[in-house]
Amino acid sequence: MKIYAVERPEIVPLEMPSRFRLEIVYFMTPPGQDRAPATLPPDEYFIDKTEAAKWLDDLVVPVVSPLDARAKAEIELTDYHEEFLEWLVTREIERVRVEM
Repeated sequence: MKIYAVERPEIVPLEMPSRFRLEIVYFMTPPGQDRAPATLPPDEYFIDKTEAAKWLDDLVVPVVSPLDARAKAEIELTDYHEEFLEWLVTREIERVRVEM
């Protein structure tokens, strides 16, 4: 699968394993929260660049259970998670589109 920088079409898309399609939600800012657009087209995501840099520094991303907001955990970044975050941070990308 490929990740495209929506607002920076000149940037070469990032190749990612197909399983990342299910994992990208760990990194997204929910629509309408903070600076994220209230709505996004299908397969587009907003990832806050400040948060992306923090996760890259910490090598973990926090996750919250969809069933219980009090149940929080951290997921260690995989090599391809790190590659994704580095791609975002070094190019100052926040809005991406996923294509299979």
